[in-house]
Amino acid sequence: VKIVESGGGLVQPGESLRLSCAASGFTFSNYAMSWCRQAPGKERELVAQITGGGGLANYADSVKGRFTISRDNAEKTVFLQMNNLKPEDTAVYMCSAHVAWNAWRSPNYWGQGTQVTVSS
Repeated sequence: VKIVESGGGLVQPGESLRLSCAASGFTFSNYAMSWCRQAPGKERELVAQITGGGGLANYADSVKGRFTISRDNAEKTVFLQMNNLKPEDTAVYMCSAHVAWNAWRSPNYWGQGTQVTVSS
């Protein structure tokens, strides 16, 4: 099993980034996928999750209207489009796979994360 995040970087407030998470080694469409983030000194928090079929998603209140999660099951990839980024979005963003909805705290599989830094 492998989960690899990419697309992080340093951007200015108001700019956009698109994170990608490539998965392999498991039946991708059978798993809900989540993006979580952890900033220094803070607990890990859920950013967004999406069902295996992609028909349902939910978001943290802090990112609603700015971030969009999507997935391509043929490519076994999940995306996080992040618009109008704010300094408080700075964190390591991690992708994870879990069979049960809302099980992002104890996922079946997870990646190492990608750093997103929003600063002027």
